[in-house]
Amino acid sequence: MKSYVFRVVVEEDHFEDGRPGFSAYCPSLEGAYTWGNTRQEALERINEAVKLIVDEMIEEGKPIPPDAVILEVESPAVLVTV
Repeated sequence: MKSYVFRVVVEEDHFEDGRPGFSAYCPSLEGAYTWGNTRQEALERINEAVKLIVDEMIEEGKPIPPDAVILEVESPAVLVTV
């Protein structure tokens, strides 16, 4: 089992109807883009999107782009962001 850490960007944004919101994306993974009503919701959703993309890449035997990974560990890990 490996754990990966990816850099993501969360920015203030707005929905098409003008309501405030947040967009989030992972610059190194194509298709890793989402949104949320709050910063926390956008962060949770981008986490899910990145996991789905990485799971699919592994399942298809595709390499994880080396510039996408900030940290790779061989054992399970917990990331705490403060």
